[in-house]
Amino acid sequence: MSATFREARLREILETTVDNGQATVAALSRHFGVSEATIRRDLRELAARGLLRRAHGGTVTLAHPAPEPPVIQRALQQQDCKEQIARAAAALVRDGESVFIGSGSTAACVARCLADRKDLTVVTNALNVAMELAAFPGVTVVVTGGMLRASELSLVGHITEQALREVRVDKVIIGMRAISLEAGMTNDYLPEVMTDRTIIGMAPELIVVADHTKFGKAASAYVAPVERITVLITDAQTDPQVLARLEALGVRVIVAGREEGTA
Repeated sequence: MSATFREARLREILETTVDNGQATVAALSRHFGVSEATIRRDLRELAARGLLRRAHGGTVTLAHPAPEPPVIQRALQQQDCKEQIARAAAALVRDGESVFIGSGSTAACVARCLADRKDLTVVTNALNVAMELAAFPGVTVVVTGGMLRASELSLVGHITEQALREVRVDKVIIGMRAISLEAGMTNDYLPEVMTDRTIIGMAPELIVVADHTKFGKAASAYVAPVERITVLITDAQTDPQVLARLEALGVRVIVAGREEGTA
């Protein structure tokens, strides 16, 4: 069996677990038409990567990342990494462009790095991002409406999504709760998932900013495949093998603090 075929099966196992909340060895064996011994080997591999938890009776569930503290508290976590990532992301933003910047502590760092831009329009659903940009004379800020997610200072829901469909931007810069080659980009706050998908859908160029703590994890709600990413900006502590595999999928990888290129 080719490694590519097995990786595809591992990814589908994760997708099935995301959709159903859990899965069993017997059900997965029937679904894929392979032996239970083969499925158990696959599950051991996914558990070793920290993506699934195995339970008694052959049941598996997602291995969720630990709950995140509010965005204001996260601003002090991995601060050096986030600032390097933010500078690299800001370097991709040119005067005269229209850019969407999403919520999260790293995205707020990106906003702070845009003080010298001229004739820049930034659309955002994040109140902290809007506040960071408010004092910059060369930046016009457009804030979506929506339901406030207080812990993230973000606006989500159908009002936000409707507003996003009315605007056009040159590029989108977002963070992501969890990123896995197998499970894709995932989030653990279900009301935000459709907003995330709408944001990604409006992106002719999708720039994802994520420090090393975001990788190799899967949250409960699938957002989009990693192949949708145009540019990934991360730090030097992210697993080089993961970055090499992302590049093989066509994702441009920038390791902040190094020269642009492979990790």
